[in-house]
Amino acid sequence: MTEGRVGLVRLFTLSMVFLPVAAQAKDKNKQKAPEVPGSYLVREVGHELRMLPFYTVFDNLEYKVEGYTVILSGQVTQPVLKSDAENVVKRIEGVERVVNNIQVLPLSPNDDRLRRALYRAIYGQSTLNRYALQAIPPIHIIVDNGHVTLVGVVANEMDKNIAGIQANGVPGVFSVTNNLRVEGVEGKEKAVS
Repeated sequence: MTEGRVGLVRLFTLSMVFLPVAAQAKDKNKQKAPEVPGSYLVREVGHELRMLPFYTVFDNLEYKVEGYTVILSGQVTQPVLKSDAENVVKRIEGVERVVNNIQVLPLSPNDDRLRRALYRAIYGQSTLNRYALQAIPPIHIIVDNGHVTLVGVVANEMDKNIAGIQANGVPGVFSVTNNLRVEGVEGKEKAVS
């Protein structure tokens, strides 16, 4: 072998040894953008709760993320939904603890009748019927012993007021609390709509 070829072989051999080491050192020097666990968890918790099979317009699931703890709240008509919500959130990567403050509403044939009547009154109204076209309509109707709470998100203040008026017009309703939020105005807790 000539001296020139020996030098090329040595150079090639040295580059094969040192290039991976140099690449690793370069990767270590790169600054990684810190991942914000809160935004990931907020997104994932909301998605998983919306995908629950028994979640309906008559249920209200809310959550708050504090570090790696998820606090569930709201009201549901079926006890299985409370336990399903907790179990699905526990399986999300990064969740260390789940506090389940979801209230199971009492069984009541009268409340069931009111739920159906309120649904027809709200979603049957011409201004609000466009909301009924969504997989999970955004206006949730919570009935607890004849007392009604409207929760969710609507496009504007007028829709919020119309929903409240429609709910107040249903016979047998003792009171209506209109907690609908107008789109773009955020609260402390995240509602699953």
